[in-house]
Amino acid sequence: MAVVMKSAAAPTMHEIESTPPPDRYARGWHCLGLAQDYKDGKPHSLNIFGTRLVVYQGASGKLNILNAWCPHMGADLALGDIKGDSLVCKFHSWSWGADGKCNGIPYAKTVPLKAKTKAWPTMEENKMLFVWNDPEGNPPSPEQAIPRIAPVFNPDEWSDWSLVKWKIDINCRELIDNIADMAHFVSVHGSTSVVYFANIFDGHKATQVMVGANEKLGGKEEYLTTIASYFGPAYQITHMFGSMGGYPVESILLNSHTPIDRNSFELRFGVLVKKFPGMTKEACDAMVKQYVDLTNKAFGEDVQIWHNKVRIDNPLLCDGDGPIILNRQWYDQFYMDSATVPEKLKQRRVVEIDKGLKQKPELKHAFDRA
Repeated sequence: MAVVMKSAAAPTMHEIESTPPPDRYARGWHCLGLAQDYKDGKPHSLNIFGTRLVVYQGASGKLNILNAWCPHMGADLALGDIKGDSLVCKFHSWSWGADGKCNGIPYAKTVPLKAKTKAWPTMEENKMLFVWNDPEGNPPSPEQAIPRIAPVFNPDEWSDWSLVKWKIDINCRELIDNIADMAHFVSVHGSTSVVYFANIFDGHKATQVMVGANEKLGGKEEYLTTIASYFGPAYQITHMFGSMGGYPVESILLNSHTPIDRNSFELRFGVLVKKFPGMTKEACDAMVKQYVDLTNKAFGEDVQIWHNKVRIDNPLLCDGDGPIILNRQWYDQFYMDSATVPEKLKQRRVVEIDKGLKQKPELKHAFDRA
């Protein structure tokens, strides 16, 4: 009797799976740009976290953030006036304190007990303004404080922040994927090779350590080394070492985002450059500007991709892609209630891809206090 051999079934085609983004916004500090930009004596509107907020500086000097829609009749408090530490609504002159409580109504004998609006925790660090978001309403945790970067306050040796802002029309998880996405540095950013790539996932911190050749920012003859650390879900600082025109270059990059809604976010990108010793001020300023322009262009190469991609929950990965799934698991913790975050996400985990680098960089977070 003849035996019929069945051929092995061909692999089925990978089908993209996608669920809607979470219906909440990530727990953590979010950067709103240079604090000085909000200190002009005027209220400023912010369309973030699916609503509108207002930033203003009171007489005490502190920057305060409130929900912008007045609970009385819904007017935008950013249209109002600052009086002392309070914000007075333009519609009916109800006065709102920095704590969110109504502290005066000019035509009423008493203030309703429910006359309160949300006051958002704020912080200034590294010349930037931060706002704390927590869907559970918990206050900021001390261990998640933004680390201080000493060079920011050293104008003799470092340039000042150069800052740009983009609006990105996709969920912010697509940006976070970059932490673990080794392969895109070659195809998108022009790295001729990446010889070392490591990820550290450590509680609320996630770091990418990379060494590779990049003619745009590192030079042809020496490697570009970057230590890029997220502190929470939305604020990343990169310490970068390379060269330009034969000169060694040390720089600090800010990559921060704040969600506008579930499908778009504001992206702020900042650059500080260590000044070049021995140059005239004019030559040094020109060198710094050239480097800032090159860095902005390099980072901006991702923007076109983000505007032209879809959300994929089950990416089809290969062995050279980096720990993208592990990275997403780390990021998921910021969308969970604090008490439900698994212990494994709080533990330090390290993944290395080493292609023969003789002298490995230290595996640490950038400018970490610990």
